[in-house]
This record gives sequence, structure tokens and C-alpha cells, in this order.
Amino acid sequence: MSNSLIAVVMAAGKSTRFKSRRSKLATPVHGKSMIERVIEATEGLSPQAIYVMVGHCAEDVQSALRKHPVEFITQEPQLGTGHCILVATQQIPQTSGTVLILNGDIPLIGLNLLKKILESHHSERADATVVSTCLEDPSGYGRILKNRSGKITRIVEDRDATPAQRRVKEINVGLYLISLDLLKKFISRLSNQNSQQEYYLTDLIELLIAARKKVNVFGTPDPMEVLGVNDRIELAEVIRVLRLRTLQRLMRDGVTILDPATTSVEEDVTIGQDTILFPGVRIEGPSSIGRRCVIRSHCRITHSILGDDVVVNDLSVINESHVAEKASIGPFAHLRLEAEVESNARVGNFVELKKARLGQNSKASHLTYLGDTTVGQNANIGAGTITCNYDGVNKNVTEIEDDCFIGSGVELVAPVVVHKGAYVAAGSVITRDVPPDALAIARGRQENKQDWKQKRAEQKSKPTKA
Repeated sequence: MSNSLIAVVMAAGKSTRFKSRRSKLATPVHGKSMIERVIEATEGLSPQAIYVMVGHCAEDVQSALRKHPVEFITQEPQLGTGHCILVATQQIPQTSGTVLILNGDIPLIGLNLLKKILESHHSERADATVVSTCLEDPSGYGRILKNRSGKITRIVEDRDATPAQRRVKEINVGLYLISLDLLKKFISRLSNQNSQQEYYLTDLIELLIAARKKVNVFGTPDPMEVLGVNDRIELAEVIRVLRLRTLQRLMRDGVTILDPATTSVEEDVTIGQDTILFPGVRIEGPSSIGRRCVIRSHCRITHSILGDDVVVNDLSVINESHVAEKASIGPFAHLRLEAEVESNARVGNFVELKKARLGQNSKASHLTYLGDTTVGQNANIGAGTITCNYDGVNKNVTEIEDDCFIGSGVELVAPVVVHKGAYVAAGSVITRDVPPDALAIARGRQENKQDWKQKRAEQKSKPTKA
């Protein structure tokens, strides 16, 4: 939006109330880390640079933002928000522009709101802009104090406020715009003479007002968009808001979601019209679900692609896999690590595919494991079939070609090929390739011992010798 805009994101604090050994800013929030959501919104303004202030658990923050072109500045020690920005100004090479200062723990901040704040700052010709909102219970937040004409006079922290000041409901949310030259000029004048013996960034506003600089207050009506996540309770509420936003967008686009309260779909998931999601479904991105699919209760789909008219039955898990149109999965199926199910194929109950392809019109209906396996078209994999792909050192491949029939309870010891049209008898252990159209039988000969039960009973009834 402006190549004269510079963003500084404060991400150095300990986040004591969150009670975590990691940085809370790296916590996943509906598919993205908390700070990544803040950075993405900020990037939408096209700033000249984004500086991220790190300190406590800096490696967590840096890892969360490894895909973003930001610059990290270390605040050490951490002596408050004012000290954080002082350190930033000492390292920012730019000499002019507008600085956007915001916290890294406001994951609901949106680009549209940031644009409105920036536009207000410029249209008011302000030297600084403070963003505020109103809360019924403002406990813990700094209060915006104003004179009778409605002009801001100062920001007072909750700990340092008088009882009368604590009754003020308009709060400071920790988001500011200020010209860089004024910031560099005034930030070094802050004092730590307060209950926390920290340098408060909020005191900068009072210094600017005393110097007769124009300070604008931008009030936002939606507190959720600008408030930080301080504990796990607030985290859950933020996730709920994001989840419902995504579900409502999908429903407006033609997706049926039977129970939004128990369904979760991340933002980078696409779902086609007339698909139905039953209660308890979770879809994580990036994933793509086609049109007219049916995803039944308590399924989880992650980083996968489903074609049109796919049915995923209850309690199935699909991870990093591809399911083609009109295929059927589950119930209780597990597809993982690049599994592929081609059109009209069926993966039934308690069947697992790992790096396996099930060809068009083929089926594995019951209690089967196919690992590192290729199954051709029109094949039948009987109940209890296992591909023995791991020899203790290497993963080996099993190939089952078109039109094969694998009977129940078969073990295929890889590497092995069952050629086109072959049959494998139930209960066989296959260790060699099976020729085309052949019948492979690999099991011990059955022996029936007549009257065995009666003889066993007579043997037990005989008295034992002393």
C-alpha cells in the first residue's frame, strides 16, 4: 500500500499467562501460527520492511515465520514495550516514513481494518494514531483518557490507574501508527518510573501530546479483531471465531455442514458445491474436496485431494493422499503418505493404504494392509490381505496387476509381482511372482484326525502315576 510504511511486530515477551515453555506466538491457530496470521495481514499493506522483535523463545518465532520475508531484531533484555521499540529504532536503517507498531498475538487482525487505520492516520494528518476499543470488563488493559472535548490526553496502564480511571471502558489495544522521525526523537525520553519498572510504549503518547503533536484515536467496534490472546481460554475463543467464519463462507458457497458446532475446516481448504459434511468432520489444509462428496461423521482429512462424488464413511483418516472421483472410503479406513485411490475404487472398513495405489474399479473391502503397493484395475483384494513390505532394512514393493483376485488371509512377501489375471488362493503366503492367469496356492496340507476329541478326553481321564 505504501513503500514509506515500516512495520514493527513485538514478539519478544514471555507471555507468562499463557503458561507454555514455547513462545505462544508459534501456537497453531486454525491452521496457522498466531504470529503468522499477524504477519500475513501486515504483508497486505505492502510495507517497505517488516521487523519482528524477538527475545523469549526467539527460535520458535523465527521458525514460525521462516517462509516470510521479515527481518528479526533481538530485544535483550526485555525491559518493556517502550524498550522494545527503542531497540527497534536503533536498528531500523530507514530515516523517514510511517511506522506501524503492533503485537504479535492478535491473530484476528484483518487487512481491511489495517487499511482503515492507515487511511484515517493520513486523512487526519496525524503525527500518531492510537487504536482503541471498548470493553464491558476492561480489567488488565491500559485505559484511553480523554479531555472534555474528546481529545486523548494519555494512556494509563491498569496497574497504575486510579479507581476512577479503571472505570473507563475505552482501552488501548497496543496498535499504533507514528512518523519515524518523531518515534526516533521521543522514544529515548521514556522513563521506567512505574510499578513494573518497565519502559511503557504508552508513555510515548503523553510525551507527544505534551509536545503539541497531533495524536489521533481510531476506535474499532469489534474488540475480537484487535485483542491479544493471553491464555488458553482466549485462544479457544479465537479459534472458534475463525472456524465459524470459514464454515459460514463454505455454506454460502453451497456446502452443506450439518453441525457447524462440531465441524472444523481450515481456511486453505476448498470444497465443491453440494458436498455434505457430517458432524465431527475435520479437514486440514491445504486440501481440496470435490463436488457432491459425502464426508461422514468423525473423519479427518489432511493435505489431501478428493475428486467429485467421493464418499468417505465414518471414522476414516486420509492424510497426504489422493482419492479420485466416485471412489468410496471406509468406515475405519486409513490412507496415508501418498496413497492413491482411483475412480470407482473401494477401500473398506479397517483397511490401510500407505504409499499404495488402488486402481480403477478395484476393491479392498476388509481388514487389509497395502503398503508400498500398486494394484491395477478391476482387482479384488480379499479380507485380511497383508503386503509384507518391510524386511527390517528396506521397504519393498508389491505389484498386483489388472484383473487379479487375491483370496482372504493372503500374505504377499515383497518384492513380489502378481501378474495380470492371476488368482491367489485364500490363506496363501506368496514369496515368488505369480504368472498371468495362474492360480497360486502356498499353504500347508490339511490333515483331519478322526475321533481326536474323544481320544483326548479319554487320555485326560486316566489317573496319573504318583
